[in-house]
Amino acid sequence: MIKLVYVLLYKTAKESEGIHSLEFAGKTIILMFENKDDAERYCGLLEAQDFPSPKVVSIEKTEIELFCEKSGYEAKFVEAGFVPKSDEERLCLVPPQQNRETSNWSNEENNENLEQIRKKLEDLL
Repeated sequence: MIKLVYVLLYKTAKESEGIHSLEFAGKTIILMFENKDDAERYCGLLEAQDFPSPKVVSIEKTEIELFCEKSGYEAKFVEAGFVPKSDEERLCLVPPQQNRETSNWSNEENNENLEQIRKKLEDLL
C-alpha cells in the first residue's frame, strides 16, 4: 500500500524548487505530515512569521525518505494528533522564529554567475 504524506514545497515546478526544512542540533529535518490540515496550518504559521509561502504537496512517504537518505537529511513523520515531548518535537507544530537564508535555491549556473560577479568585485579592490 502506498502511503502519502504532505510536505511543504517552495517554487513548485521550477528549477529552483525547494522543500521546507528545519535546522536543529546540527541536523536538517524534513517534516512529513500525515494530515493535510496539519500541513496547511503549519504553512499558515510560517506565513504569519513572514516566511516565504510554501505549497502543501502530497507525495509518497518512501520517496521523501529516500530523498532524505541520499541528501543526509532526517525525515520526521508528524502523525495526526501529534503531541510534542521536546523542543525539537515542538518545531513539528510551530515553526522557529527565524528563517534561514534561502538564496542557495538557485541552480548551478546562477551560482557560477555569482562567483564571477564576486571575483570582479574583489578585483576592483
